[in-house]
Amino acid sequence: MRVIGVDPGTKSFDVIGLEDGRVKLDLSFPSEVVAEEPGKIVKAIEEFSADLIIGPSGYGVPLKHISELTERDRFEMTLVREDELREIPVLIGLQKMVSEMAEKGMNVWFIPGVIHLPTVPEWRKYNKIDMGTADKMAITVLGIHDQAERLGIGYGDVSFVLLEVGFGYNYAGAVKGGKIVDGIGGTVFPGPAYVNSGALDGELAYLLGRVRKWHLFWGGATVIAANKILQPEEFAKRLDEEPFARAWEAMKDGFLKAVASELAVVRDAKEIILSGRLMRIEGLRKDVEELFEEHFGLPVVKLRGLEGMAKEAAQGSAIIADGLAGGEFKGLVEHVEIKKSRGSVLDYVKFPLDV
Repeated sequence: MRVIGVDPGTKSFDVIGLEDGRVKLDLSFPSEVVAEEPGKIVKAIEEFSADLIIGPSGYGVPLKHISELTERDRFEMTLVREDELREIPVLIGLQKMVSEMAEKGMNVWFIPGVIHLPTVPEWRKYNKIDMGTADKMAITVLGIHDQAERLGIGYGDVSFVLLEVGFGYNYAGAVKGGKIVDGIGGTVFPGPAYVNSGALDGELAYLLGRVRKWHLFWGGATVIAANKILQPEEFAKRLDEEPFARAWEAMKDGFLKAVASELAVVRDAKEIILSGRLMRIEGLRKDVEELFEEHFGLPVVKLRGLEGMAKEAAQGSAIIADGLAGGEFKGLVEHVEIKKSRGSVLDYVKFPLDV
């Protein structure tokens, strides 16, 4: 059996193909390339002849086949107004890719974000949209598999807090009893990500007059330090410069607050798991490991995942694809209750919305 998972990232679209649970395809496409020529990534996926594909799901929808997607679903996957769509390459690429796969009649499924899961209590969802996009949910599922395998325990005994430090956004997720019970998404994260500003002060949003989508792709540590988007490796090499050191301290302060919040939810966490683009840079990861070990007294481990170079979200999506197709990870997918996902990302908003 062959399956594929796709991660639509701020910087790149990653693709993982599994054959009987083993990595057989591992590709990455710059988001700008997907926006301009979506046919390239769609062709690569098509040539793998997968039985089931997890498509680029954005903020997520309750588990749904591509043939069932409505225009409303497609809007909720990106939450961008039509006049702003072309400002963000990852969103252009996602929409074009979905359209091309639909035209080809491919067996593509779209997965939920954290807010769609029944395992997250409703009271944690009020006035939230971004509790973790579909790719962050997939990373957390990968973390459940990882801890169960490493520690030799059943899914019901898995408990951890996961910190994802991506190129665009941060995320902290809480897992108890092998189920996702909470998540802090990038746009409500308590401190800057690398590109995104983190939680946007309501007073600032008011003064901006109208928050545009590109505002959610600006204001993070690289902007604080250099007022432009640098490669993370360059940022890491310049931590001896005061603006970069301050920006990194701001990021770490946010990490502490987010993880502390989730540890309040999962008081029996076995460990803290680190994931994401910036945590592949050894110096940054070690700094965070030391910080967490000092403050929380828990083991801090890097998400191991599957073999291959693709991002963790693509790996998690491929695991979900395998489980949905009845493969090796069927039990995991059933345990995390993805098939019971429901509702809309906007269901719990208590403000009037003109969308």
